This record gives sequence, C-alpha cells and structure tokens, in this order.
Amino acid sequence: MDAVLLDTDVFSFLSKPRDSRGELYRPFVKGKTIALSFISVGELYVWTIRRKWSPSRIAALEQHLQYLVVVPYDLDLCREYGKVKASLPSGRVVSANDLWIATSAIRHSIPLLTHNRKHFDGIPRLKVLSAEDYSPGVDG
Repeated sequence: MDAVLLDTDVFSFLSKPRDSRGELYRPFVKGKTIALSFISVGELYVWTIRRKWSPSRIAALEQHLQYLVVVPYDLDLCREYGKVKASLPSGRVVSANDLWIATSAIRHSIPLLTHNRKHFDGIPRLKVLSAEDYSPGVDG
C-alpha cells in the first residue's frame, strides 16, 4: 500500500481551502492512501471545543475524516509505543501525542508527513517527510 500518515498540522492545512500551506503538502498525498492516527483525531476534537466550532464546521471536519484511514488504538500499537519510547536516545523528550503519531506510522511502516520535523527527529525507524524535502519536478 502506498500510504502516508499525516501529522495533525498537515491534515489541518490540507482540509482548509484558504490555507496556502496545504499546497506545500498536496504533492506528498496525491494518489496515496491517507492515514491519520487516532490521537490526531482526538487533537482535532479538542480544537472544536476550545475554538467553539459551529455544528456545521464540525460536520465538515467529520466529512473530511471519512476520506482517510484512521489508525486505531490496539494492543500491537501499544507494544510498539513501548518499544519506540524505550529506544529514544537518552535525554530525547517527545510529547506523548507526537510519540503516538510517530508510533502509528512506524507500526504500519508508512512515512509520517509533518510540518514540524523537529518534533520527530531522532525517533528510530521513523521515516519523516516534510515540505522542505520537496522540490518541484521531483516525485514526493
């Protein structure tokens, strides 16, 4: 399967028609299965509450979510999370949500597409993609 797992920020950019940052990431998702970690879905719902989204805006979010694969929580993912966290270099701190997102990508052997590369640097076995990696005329 040719897939990519989106970090929450990239999903947000791509789902907002007026956000020009989405154009940076379209080459990376074109023709691919798009996945999102369960934890990103949770982060998105936090935004709906904190930013007091209208019911129609929440419905639009949920419609966007229907077009991708949500990587669910399961025991295999939890085992992998333990391995990933234990393998971090000494002193390397990764937020819990970012570590769950990274683990989702690692567990399913797909690259992670993020606008925040530094959040994920140094995580063993994680393939990270970002707009800084893309040049026009080169397949992303």
